[in-house]
Amino acid sequence: MTLLETVEKETAAAPTHSILWLHGLGADGHDFMPIIPVLTAPEWPALRFVFPHAPVRPVTVNGGMAMRAWYDIKGMDIADKQDADGIRASVQAVEALIAREVERGVPVERIVLAGFSQGGAIALNAGLRHAQRLAGIVALSTYLPLAASLADERATANAHTPIFWGHGSQDPVVPQALGEQSRDMLAGLGYAVDWHSYPMAHQVSVEEIADLRAWLGARLHAEHAADDGANG
Repeated sequence: MTLLETVEKETAAAPTHSILWLHGLGADGHDFMPIIPVLTAPEWPALRFVFPHAPVRPVTVNGGMAMRAWYDIKGMDIADKQDADGIRASVQAVEALIAREVERGVPVERIVLAGFSQGGAIALNAGLRHAQRLAGIVALSTYLPLAASLADERATANAHTPIFWGHGSQDPVVPQALGEQSRDMLAGLGYAVDWHSYPMAHQVSVEEIADLRAWLGARLHAEHAADDGANG
């Protein structure tokens, strides 16, 4: 499989952890690069941020206009008539990027999958089905497509992987009610969803990034504590 083109940023030399961050519909891999300085802390281990560009494809809801999209949206109700083939193809593309990070020396358990909107939908689908445990999943302003098949297809390795979910209470693109429905479905399957609602539309906010920074820092701190215990 041909790897997706990516934009990358390392916070220090020889990164030991990776964050794969998937953009939203019509954006590209450059979209979230500006948040790196406010999302990370200098005392954290070296991180490699990988921002892939989604393929360019026609999007039905936008009159068939070609744009970067992880899958087609076929109706105004984004959860209706889901593009299962497109979603699964993008999940495979993410799997290939995870494999490349492992080849570059970052263990799977030190990889976080993150995404906004469509990108968050793919991060959830890929992460919950991945055969090896990931460090975490970040889902921003999104929902879970292909939910009906998750119970049969999910991987037990990621049954307890922490999930950060942020959503805008005034989101007109992915209504918060749809996010809440997906959250409740995952909670019913036993997933640990750290849910955050913000008074915003379809976007990210300073408060959300601060909460995500704290969440990521806790994951990294816990891992370092475990490493210190193992080496002590």
